[in-house]
Amino acid sequence: MAPLQKSIDKRNALIKATIELVNNNGFHATPMSKIAKIANVSPATIYLYFENKQDLVNQTYMEVKAKYTTYAFATYNQNMPVEEGFKIIWKRIADFKLKECENAMFLAQCDNTPMIDEPSLQEGIKHLQPLLDLWECGKKEGIIKPLSNYLLYAYAINPLSFLIMSEKRGSFKLDKVHIEEAYLSAWNSIKVIT
Repeated sequence: MAPLQKSIDKRNALIKATIELVNNNGFHATPMSKIAKIANVSPATIYLYFENKQDLVNQTYMEVKAKYTTYAFATYNQNMPVEEGFKIIWKRIADFKLKECENAMFLAQCDNTPMIDEPSLQEGIKHLQPLLDLWECGKKEGIIKPLSNYLLYAYAINPLSFLIMSEKRGSFKLDKVHIEEAYLSAWNSIKVIT
């Protein structure tokens, strides 16, 4: 194996181990030594790729967030009508969260912890720009409620994390009917009632 590929593989193993351990144990119960052990590298190897645990967590967050948003916007076109665009984005987000459960759980953990530093959070928000632009367009057209984008996200997107966690625990099964009901609830929570 080429040295560059070996280096990429080690870094990817560290990212994967971080996601697994954070999902199972939380941020504070995930020491660097455990990450190294799960990734099957020496603890010193971590510092070849990351400055410290904060850097490792921030970079993991940024990589997972980029993967998430690339998937979410893959079939979206900014020239679509607002409702159609939102439906496509929302359903892609739901699909990502169902297919990439570990990554989705990691992002949910990141959204609810002070472990991610502010520059990384702001960079993560930039990845959502097509959705934010769609909402701004919808507000101007009188289709989307004139609320803060944080509130729109809280009502329209965040409930998916709760549903995915419920499914993971085995207390709820997300089938096609539930996905459609969840989408309609999300849309109804942010659209202007006419």
